[in-house]
Formats: sequence, structure tokens, C-alpha cells
Amino acid sequence: MVTGMQHHPVIRTPDQRIRVFVSSTLRELAEEREAVRSAIERLRLAPVMFELGARPHPPRDLYRSYLAQSDVFVGIYGDSYGWVAPDEQVSGLEDEYNLAPREMPKLIYVKDTDTRDDRLKELISRIQADDTAAYLHFRSAQDLEDQVAGDLAMLLAERFDQSRAPVRAEPESGPNLVGRVPVPYTTTIGREDDIEAVRTLLARGTDRVVSLIGPGGIGKSRLAIEASLACADMFPDGVYFVLLEGVLESGLLLPTIAYYLGIRDNGEAALEERIAVALEGRRVLIVLDNFEQIVDAAPVLVRLYTVAPAATFLVTSRIVLRIRGERVYEVPPLTTPAGDRPASLDRATRSAAVSLFVDRARAIDPHFDVTPDNARDLADICRRLEGLPLAIELAAAKVRILNPAEIAERLEQSLPLLTAAVRDLPERHRTMRATIDWSVSLLPESQRGLLEDLGVFATRFTLEAVESIGAGRSWDGQALEALASLVDGSLVKQGEIGGRRVFSLLAIVREYAIGRLKQRGDADEVRRAHADYYRTMVARVAPDLGGPGQAEAVARLGLDLPNLRAAVRHLIYTDRLDDAGDFAWSLLIYWWISGFFAEVRVWMLELLEKQHEQPITPHTRAVAWFFALWGEMWQRPSEQVVAGLGECVRLFTETGDEDAAAMALAARATARVQFSLLDTDKAEAELHQAVERLRGRGNTWAEAITDVSLGRLAWVKGDTEDALAHFDHATSVAEAGGDLFTTSVAGNLRSRLNFELGRIEEAEREFVHTLLLSIGLHYEEGVAYGLEGVCAVAAAHGEAWRAAALAVAAGEIRRRIGIFDVQAFTVHTPYLEILRGHDPQSVAAGEAAGAELTVAEAVQLALPAAEYESVADKLRSW
Repeated sequence: MVTGMQHHPVIRTPDQRIRVFVSSTLRELAEEREAVRSAIERLRLAPVMFELGARPHPPRDLYRSYLAQSDVFVGIYGDSYGWVAPDEQVSGLEDEYNLAPREMPKLIYVKDTDTRDDRLKELISRIQADDTAAYLHFRSAQDLEDQVAGDLAMLLAERFDQSRAPVRAEPESGPNLVGRVPVPYTTTIGREDDIEAVRTLLARGTDRVVSLIGPGGIGKSRLAIEASLACADMFPDGVYFVLLEGVLESGLLLPTIAYYLGIRDNGEAALEERIAVALEGRRVLIVLDNFEQIVDAAPVLVRLYTVAPAATFLVTSRIVLRIRGERVYEVPPLTTPAGDRPASLDRATRSAAVSLFVDRARAIDPHFDVTPDNARDLADICRRLEGLPLAIELAAAKVRILNPAEIAERLEQSLPLLTAAVRDLPERHRTMRATIDWSVSLLPESQRGLLEDLGVFATRFTLEAVESIGAGRSWDGQALEALASLVDGSLVKQGEIGGRRVFSLLAIVREYAIGRLKQRGDADEVRRAHADYYRTMVARVAPDLGGPGQAEAVARLGLDLPNLRAAVRHLIYTDRLDDAGDFAWSLLIYWWISGFFAEVRVWMLELLEKQHEQPITPHTRAVAWFFALWGEMWQRPSEQVVAGLGECVRLFTETGDEDAAAMALAARATARVQFSLLDTDKAEAELHQAVERLRGRGNTWAEAITDVSLGRLAWVKGDTEDALAHFDHATSVAEAGGDLFTTSVAGNLRSRLNFELGRIEEAEREFVHTLLLSIGLHYEEGVAYGLEGVCAVAAAHGEAWRAAALAVAAGEIRRRIGIFDVQAFTVHTPYLEILRGHDPQSVAAGEAAGAELTVAEAVQLALPAAEYESVADKLRSW
């Protein structure tokens, strides 16, 4: 686990950024704290904040260790003086101020209020007399954010001017992109002008965020799909389509974007930094679909486009984001027949709304068309539905049982009543909701019940999953027939992914379904059934993650990832906190391999927040703390992180989970090394202890990955033979257990070390082997390792062009996924530099070629022909 080791006596952040300690009461000033965090991060500084809730170690020690590593003190004061702990004389708020070193710059911000605690008034008076503190008032969170950003910038400018010696921060060294634009499942009608208008906005390059705004069902997502396809030529570095439909927590925006960009989050660096690196200099379009449910996270986009100025964002949302750099495009409805005129019999002059109705009706009746008998009814239907594409599709689906006159008549009778029942919605929202109500009202009870129950599923689901929640429901035993009818009625969509037939609901239909389910009081019951099905599925699949079925297990879980997220959310929402902890822990290997630690951290912090209302077991507390501290261990290593992981060791041990205790011990050892190289002996001892415990437990996956950490530590210390022994042992254990991931990781390191020791042929065989393993796992970081390894061998053999091309191709992969290697473990660059001196023209030509290679082409260049053929099929989907 010592993958992020640096050569500094104390590691404060991966890039040694200035750290700003933020002091305030937590609950009272939550909005102001978030504003200050935004201001600090806007300047690319590191906020030091306490957001993890109650901690298992003394608060005063926590303040001291955080303050000892901070450079600037920011205090935010409102009404409350804060809680005074037993046996203490002052609150934590005052204690933090007292403990801040006198030489530390202090920026104090006091909120205008008439109800301030007396003791806080006394503290503020003392601060006013402190010549080391700057003291300012503020009114609102936005006001505060602007003040803090300006004051910090001024402070840094003053320090820069005093020093006259600017120090440059060194950059951190150290699955196929799923965000492809969806293929439309039906013809897009009537959007030519809108597509051209959006293309024009994107082509100008002056708007960082183009927002497609409109009510549900108006066709925002479809327009985004068509516009992004039409604009692909303007974004040579890619178009990424990010589905936010199942993302309900603002904290999951960055992890979701990272996932769709192909960035593996192993916790070793902040996701925002990784995304910034991955997007640096790249002209990409990132489509964010269904943003309205996390609109509070909109300021994150400002931070992203600030650090990635070549990236453009196309957003679909029901509401305007209201951020800097946003250009709003109101998505109009489809055109309908003018006035009270009937639909045109001539296709060339037919309105878009009528054309859409006819197109969708022909899926049911191939001979359907506008006739003199139905032209007026079709026009009335489209006008009554206000040109809303989804509403028109739902109405067109009814031609299976009703003719246009009957559809028009029923809409005339039903829509006014239904829209009156939802007067609190904007006009077109009312029409869309009423159309869904009307469409559902025509269904038999069992189909209505099924549709409402489907609201608990995430983006997609299978028939097996649907059947699993049917016990005791009105549609029990009728899932297949009822689901087929919902597909026929355009309320459920179907498709295929990974060879499986899957189903999905449009976002607005899912929203309607879950709303009806809540009204019936059945939501929690169906959520429990949903969570239990995926718990059972995970219990069946998770054991394969550490063994021979690893690749298949990772792929299977990836197909169900949206519902795994939903299952954790359902467990926490229904207060099954211990089940949520067990669920998250059982998937530790999957989170590790696939890189989802930031997401899991969000769920576990939510779980810890709820423990005050719903008690949890010590084991669940240890699980939640382990995940919460994982990113802290890499990004903000400190004494309190070491202490927190030590508490995890204790809790796991006391609850009898020796495997988890050993894993937490290994993590604590890694945190020690990250925090201070003075602790390497203690860390090494803990890693050895963890390996022995895991070996005794027969946990080969954890034993191997921990032995890899011992090898890394030995290599950095200069003991190459010891490092090689650890890599050998880790590889043999992983291979024996069928663990492809750790075999790849350990094998890559072993082959690099063998290469460094002059064992070129042995290294080359293993570079090829681990490259093949990484392709099988769809592990892009491993592919980059393998390409760099073959590059080193090619350079050693004097193959300047090939070596240079492979180096650049590997670098492009690393840049795109935001993962960089630790300098100590990089072996290919010295040989390449030697070749650059001998044959600069070939190296330059190879580098130019490497920048244009696809992943498949780079792999083909690296592998012998026979080996490439064995993986060619897998690479075609990359």
C-alpha cells in the first residue's frame, strides 16, 4: 500500500500546497464553511477542515496536529460560542484560536448578527486587540466566499513580494471510457434548428457551460445526444456523456465525472486534481445529463473549467444552474399545427409534433399515417400535449387500443382535471405529469403497480431483479407480461448491455413512479426488497473478487453498479446502517480495483452522521472510518489519520474480524510512511505483522497486496533484493489464488526492478505477461505500466522510434485517466533520454507517432503478433 511514497521528511499534501486551517462551529455555519472551502480551493490551496463527525481520539490533539501542518488560520464566527467539553474551560472554537501559532497569519470573519453569545463577544474583543489577526465582517455566504478568496490572494501576493523567490509546486509524480454518447433508440424528429443553434453556441468557445433548460419530457437529453454527435468534430480529444440520473448526492458529482472519464480513484490524490490533470490541454466536451437533482453542486463546474480551460460542458437540467460562464438555451417544444388547423396530409409541410406521433405510431401499426379522417384529431392531440415529445410518444403508444379520435377525446376529458391537481408545477411540467397520469390510468392494476415499484431501480435493471422484488406485490408472478406491456406503452425502455437484456425508465417516469410509491406508503418496503436482492447478488459474486473469477466478477458488478449505489442508499435511508457497512466492506476489492473510494466515502460519512439517531455496531463504525480515512491517508496524511486507522484496528480486533484488522494495520503503516519517513521502521514492522496475520487467515488477496507494499518500501529504502523477494512472493501468492489484479501490480513492479538490475530478457517476458493481464481486466493503469516496460526494453535495444512511441502512448493513457507514477519506480525514461542524445530524429518521430496511437494500436506495437491476436477482440471495444 505504499504506492504514493515521496522523498520528503514530512508529507503534508501530494503537491505541498499551502494549507488553510478553517475554524468555526460546524452545524451553525455549515453553509459558510462550504463557501470558505470553495474560496480556498479556487486558489488551488488545501482547506484543513473537520467534516468527519465524532472522532475516536482527543479533539485537542487533533487541533494541534492539524494546526502544526497549516500555514494560514481562517476563523468564521456567528452566534454560537460552541460546546465546552467536560473538564475544559473554553470551547473548541476558542481553543483552536489559542493553539494557532502567533506567527501564523490569521484572517477572522464575523457574521453580522444581534444574538451573539457573550463568551463569543469576549473572544472577538480579544481578537480585535491581537495585532497578528485581520478582522472583517460579512453578511452572507457568497459575500464571505468573495472576501476570503480576495484576502488569501492578497496575503499570498504579499508573501511572494517579501520573498522575491517564488517556489514552483512540483506536480505529483508518481475501464475503457464508459462515457460514450448513447445511440438513440428511435428517430430524432424536429430538432434540426435546435441542434444547429447548440452547435453554434459551442463553436463560439466563449461559453464554458451551455445549459439545455426545459421541463421533463421536452427532449433535453435527446437534444444533448444529437448535439454532441453533431459537434464531435469540434472536440478532437473526445466527447463524454455523463449520466447523472441516479446521482442524488452533490458529493458524488466529481466521482461520477471521474468514472465516466475513465479515472480510477484509488484515493491517492484529490479527484479534482486528477480530473484537472486528465483534462489539461484537451479540447473535450463533457455532457452532464439530468443535473437538476444536484444543482447545489453547480459551483464545482466553475472550479473544473477554471483548471481545465480547454474543456466545455453541455448540461441538461430543468432549472438554470446560475453559475459564472453559463449560457442558457431554452429547449422549445416541437412545432404543432398552427391555430386550429388539422394536421397536414403532406409530409413536407407536416409539423414536427405530428411527424413524431406518426413515427412512433408506426412502430405499432406500420401503415399508420395522417388521413382526412384523423388529421384534425392528430392536430388536437399534439396541441393539447403542447408539443412535448415524451407526452406525444406516450399518446402515440395508445394506438394499439385507441384510434386518434378516442385518444383526443380522452385527453380532452382527462388533462384539464389532472393538470388542475398539480397547480404547484410550471405549465409544461403540469402537462407532462398529467400525460403520464393519463397514460398510467389506462393500465390494469398489476401494470400500474409494477411501474410504481420500478421507481426504486437505478439507471437500468434486469428481469431477474424485477422478479426478486415481486413477492406479495399486485403483479407477483406476472412480471414478464406486465413488463412487456409497459415497454409497449413507451413507459419502459429496453436494450442490451454486456449480452444481457436490460430495462430502464426515463428520469421523469422514474420520478413519477417513486412519487406514487411514496404516496402509497410502500416505498420503504420496496426499497428493502431492492437492497436485499443486490445484497444477495453481491454475497454471491464478491467471493470471486479475490480469486480465479476476478475479471468476470468485476465485469458483472460493473454492469450493476448503478443499482449497487442505489442499494447502499436504500440501506442507509431505511436505517439499516449495519447492513450498509457490511455491504460496502464486502466489496472492498471491487472498490479498490475499479477505483470508487470517493463514492464509498460519501456513503460512509452519511452513515456516521446517522449513528446519532440509529446505533451502529463497532464493526460498522470501523468500516465507515476505514473508508472515510482512506483518502485522508494519501492526500492529507497526519498523526490523527494514523490514530484513526489505529482505532479501526482496535475495533476490528474486538469484533473478531482479524482479516479487516490486518488490512487496517497495513493501512496505518502506509499512513505512517506518508506522514513521515521517520516512521518507516515502525511501518515496516506493521506491514510484516499484517502479512503474517493475513497468511494465517488464508486471505491470499490481502496478503499479496500488502506484500507489494513491503516491496515498494524496500525499493525506496534502496534494498532491491529484499524488494524483489517481496514482489516474487506477492506474485506467486496472487497467481496461485487466481488474483489477476495483484499479479499485474506485483508483476509490473518485479519486472521493472529486474530491468533495473540488468535482467532484460526476464523483465521483457513479464512486461508482456502483465500487459496481457491488464487488458483482460480492462485495467488501464496496468496497460500504461506494461507499455512503459516494453518501452524500456526497446530503448535498451536501441529501438529509438518504437521506444519513443510507446512512451508517449503510455503517457497519454496516464494523463487521460489522471494517474501518474512515483518517480522512484520509473525505469524507462533514462534509457529514452540516452537515445534522444544519440538519435534525436527517430525519437522525435516516434513521439509524434505515439501521440496519435489508439490504445489498441499501442498494444499492437508493444506485443508480439501472436500475443496481440489473443487480445485483439477485447481491444476492439476500447
